[in-house]
Amino acid sequence: MTDFLLDDTLVAPARTVRIDFDDGSFVLRSPTALQPYARCIGEWIERWARETPDALAFAERDDSGEGWRTLDYRALRQSVGAVAQSLLDLDLPAGRPVVILSDNAIDHAVLMLATMHIGRTACSLSSAYSRMAKDPSRLHGMLKALQPGLIYASDAKVYGASLAGCGIEAVTVFSRNADTHPGALAFDQLLDAKETPAVMQAFAAVGPDTHAKYLLTSGSTGQPKVVINTHRMLCANQQMMAQTWRFLAQEKPVLVDWLPWSHTFGANHNLHMVLCHGGALYIDEGRPAPGLIEKTVRNLREVKPTLLFNVPRGFDMLLPFLEADDALAAEVFSRLRLAFYAAAALAPSTWQRLEAVARRARPARPLWLTTSWGATETSPAITSAHWQLDGAGCIGAPLPGLELKFVPNGEKLEMRVKGVSVFPGYRDAPRETASAFDAEGYYRIGDAGFLANPGDPTQGVIFNGRVAEDFKLSTGTWVSVGTLRVKLVSLLAPHVQDIVLTGHDRDAIGMLVFASPQGAALAPEALAARIAGVLRALRDEGAGSSQCPACALVLAEPPSLDAGEITDKGYINQRAVLTRRAAEVARLHAPAPGDADVIRAT
Repeated sequence: MTDFLLDDTLVAPARTVRIDFDDGSFVLRSPTALQPYARCIGEWIERWARETPDALAFAERDDSGEGWRTLDYRALRQSVGAVAQSLLDLDLPAGRPVVILSDNAIDHAVLMLATMHIGRTACSLSSAYSRMAKDPSRLHGMLKALQPGLIYASDAKVYGASLAGCGIEAVTVFSRNADTHPGALAFDQLLDAKETPAVMQAFAAVGPDTHAKYLLTSGSTGQPKVVINTHRMLCANQQMMAQTWRFLAQEKPVLVDWLPWSHTFGANHNLHMVLCHGGALYIDEGRPAPGLIEKTVRNLREVKPTLLFNVPRGFDMLLPFLEADDALAAEVFSRLRLAFYAAAALAPSTWQRLEAVARRARPARPLWLTTSWGATETSPAITSAHWQLDGAGCIGAPLPGLELKFVPNGEKLEMRVKGVSVFPGYRDAPRETASAFDAEGYYRIGDAGFLANPGDPTQGVIFNGRVAEDFKLSTGTWVSVGTLRVKLVSLLAPHVQDIVLTGHDRDAIGMLVFASPQGAALAPEALAARIAGVLRALRDEGAGSSQCPACALVLAEPPSLDAGEITDKGYINQRAVLTRRAAEVARLHAPAPGDADVIRAT
């Protein structure tokens, strides 16, 4: 047991109330009342600029790549004020957001915070739409839907071409090479403005229901939608977490974080946690990808963060470095309060490897591995696992101020949520907004779960996949995609990066396999034998048709970012893969066994 989890002054004890209804549904809620929270995001900036002006707020690698460019809270507030004044001077049309195209950076943060400081709405789009995508049409479609008043990107030479032909009349701003883009402003021009009382007048007018951000959904269940994030949602959610992770009031968080601000995990959970508590965020230019993960390793070694947030793929790519270098692991874990995963399910094998490397790195202090669960529409956290977990799967219990309802849906319990941090709706989409809520006002998040112990709700909720991803075999047997996928990835670790399950209305389950770098390094015959061995083991153990794939196909082409098969957070969009690779699915399930690439248990 991690000792500090037993200290109620540092971590809230697990307390959950269950309320049952006659129709078989039930609600979980925390008995702890939600305490007052900030009026708006800008109150955090104002507070720390007064109380700890010299404390580090942001750091990013400088142009040399060796040192850090830093910004303390005094300088952050000054920059926010100057840029906010410039935005007021530009007199942007009402209702049109400030859209940011490029990756996390100090200039990105300053512009986003300045926008919200004066009651305007910021929208950070994934850089994948403009920097990495070959076809800018998807970006152009998003810009037409958003109708921005100002568009920002870090470098005109990198992002300028993707804006060509978008048909949007907006002020365009770049931090570098603005002179190469006709009519563009340099970001330094925004910083040069002298703040006037108009900034604080606009700040005073910001209310809890003012739109702070627009975030686009990942599109894993269809086309991306524009989610309204209000100041109330964002500030209340941080208060919920502060009442649970009580140590944040005593220990200012220090993060090394790559998670993009175009998504709720990196922006609303991590960035806001730092700002809410006056901590420091080192912007990680690395990523969980070959050639970039090494940058993350370097940054973690230098900074030694107190909290480590990541997606499962990020931990999977970080682990080989930690396992191979005890000195590195000791440095990375030296100040860590916890390691936290979210955005996708963590394979049990990854959990076990993290625990093992942590034990070697600091045997006297076990590492707290934990998680949360939520969505872009819930800003984001709904639950928190604020106790010692035995392994992956549990997503915790509801945070103060939220109600989590479980509704029977087929063979599963669908989870729905209501509370102050739930969004008011999708922008300019009344039909989608109406369908997102049930008759009682609960947001229908689309995920399923069940109690770890039906007799004791304080032991939390087990995640049970997305309701929409599950399918039936032709026999009528349901396949729980989320839980089976995680099991298979764990059994095939470390040779498989991810798996997409097939078999909708067919006789048996199949799986499309994306090999990991370790798997790709094997001879094709060796990887096939490894997969076939797992299929045979499941069959011989007596796993039923809903738990045992009958065939597999290793895909030669990695998941495509352009096609939406993988997000920039590194998780697979199951629907997009199945749609784009329909031919491979048909080939996998073809009755003729002559295809040598199709792997079978026999």
